[in-house]
Amino acid sequence: MFNVASFVNNLSKARQLSSQIIRKSSKWIPQEIETHTGQKWDSEDYRLVRFIDKKKHVNPNWAVSLVDQEPPKPSHERVVACDGGGGPTGHPKVFINLDQPGNHACGYCGLRFFLDHH
Repeated sequence: MFNVASFVNNLSKARQLSSQIIRKSSKWIPQEIETHTGQKWDSEDYRLVRFIDKKKHVNPNWAVSLVDQEPPKPSHERVVACDGGGGPTGHPKVFINLDQPGNHACGYCGLRFFLDHH
């Protein structure tokens, strides 16, 4: 009969042993690059074995920084509608009140609008 508890126990022991062997036999040191979600693994995490002698690919162009590069859009209306570009790549249409001075950002996509008083 198959004993699940002993199998799981042996599997976890094998996983710990294999990660220790790999770390001790390799001169590889994990280089953590922080992702846009703040993901960083502990240096003892067994999942880092997939990055041995390989580079961890992280996109440096985070969406937040790309949206910040977009300048605020002027509007002559007190209320603007933002749909994120429309179509299948957009988001539900939201209306943004521009009565208060300054930039006003869309809650979905982060595009900014301001009231142009000319």
